[in-house]
Amino acid sequence: MNDIAAQVDLFHPADRVWRALTDPELLSRWFTEVSAVPDAPGRLRFATSELPGFDAAVEAEVVERREPELMTLRCREGGRRSLLTGELTPTAEGCRLSMREVIEEGEWSAEQRDAREQSYQQALTNRLPAILDWYAFQQVDLRRGDAGMTAELPVVAWAGGEPRRRRRAVVLVGAGVGVLLAGGATAWALRPEPPRQPVAQATSTPTPTASVSAAASPRPASAATATRQARPTSGSPSPSRSASPRPSRTPASSAPPPAAPTLSARYETVSSRLLGYSAEVVVTNPGTVASDGWTLVVTFADDSEVAKVNGAEWRQEGRTVTFTGAPLPAGGAQTVRFDVRDSAAFAKGPESCTIGDRPCEGL
Repeated sequence: MNDIAAQVDLFHPADRVWRALTDPELLSRWFTEVSAVPDAPGRLRFATSELPGFDAAVEAEVVERREPELMTLRCREGGRRSLLTGELTPTAEGCRLSMREVIEEGEWSAEQRDAREQSYQQALTNRLPAILDWYAFQQVDLRRGDAGMTAELPVVAWAGGEPRRRRRAVVLVGAGVGVLLAGGATAWALRPEPPRQPVAQATSTPTPTASVSAAASPRPASAATATRQARPTSGSPSPSRSASPRPSRTPASSAPPPAAPTLSARYETVSSRLLGYSAEVVVTNPGTVASDGWTLVVTFADDSEVAKVNGAEWRQEGRTVTFTGAPLPAGGAQTVRFDVRDSAAFAKGPESCTIGDRPCEGL
C-alpha cells in the first residue's frame, strides 16, 4: 500500500489546532523539532530520524495552504518522495484532524508503513490533545473578575504557580473638593475694587496741566516739558487730583498653542510559526498634550499578508500596511497586534516600521 491515514476528533476549535500544526514550539512538543533548511528558502527539515517508521530527517515544502482548513507538504526522505496532507473539519465539539501521506516516488516496506502510521496515530491521539489542553489553559483570562474579559488574554508560565490576586485601588477626591472651595473663597476676598469714575470740576475755564504738575512735583521741569504740559485741553475739564486714574486695558498676549507631541513606537515579533508570525507595535505619546491621532506604516520585503488586526484601523496596499488610530492622551499608549502570513519559512519580521517620520524601536 502506498498511503498512510490517521485521524482524531479534538475538543478544540480549528484555529487553535492550526496553531499547533504550524507553530514550531508547539509542533516540537507533540511531534518533532522543525527548522528551516539553510540555502533553501521555503524548505523545512523535520527531525524524524529517530521516530518509528522513519529512516532519516524529512525535508518538506508547502504546496497548498488554506488557513485554517488544509495544508499539503511535499516530503523527501532518503530516496522517497510523498505528499503529506493535514485537513481540519469543524465538528459540534471542536474539529476533526485527518492526516494522509501518499507515496509519489519509492515505497515503504510493510513493517515501515505500519510503524509510520502508528507514529502518526500516537502523536495525534495522545500528545497533540495534551498540548492543545495546555495551550488552551494559557489563553484563559485569570483576571476576568477585575473588570470583565480583557481583549488580549495573558500567557501563563508553563510551570504553573498560583496566580496572585490583584487588589483594587480606591481613589478619594474629597480633599480636592475642599481645596477648590477654599481657593474660591480666598480669590473672592482679595479681588480688586472697581475703579471710581472721574468727577468733573464745575468750571468753564480749562486748567492747564502744568499747574497740576508743578504743584505735585518739586523738581523743575525742562523747557520742553513745560511747553508740552502748558498746552490746554481744548475745553475738557481736568480731572481732580483725588480721582483715581482709569486702569489701562492691555490686551492679553495670546500664547502660541502647544506643539503637537512626537509619538514613538516599539515593534516586537511575539511568536513565529511555519509560514508566518505574530507581531505587536506599542504606540506611545510621551508628550504633555493629546495627539491628533496617529499613523503607523509597516513595509514588508516580500509578499507577506496581514490578518487578525487588533487595536487599529488598517489597509494593505502591496507590501505596505497602514495602521491608523484615535487620538492618544498625554502619556497614553495603544497596542496594535496582528498576524503575518509569509511564504518564507520562519520569516523574521517586516522590512521597516515608522510612526510619523520616526522609525520604530526594536526592529
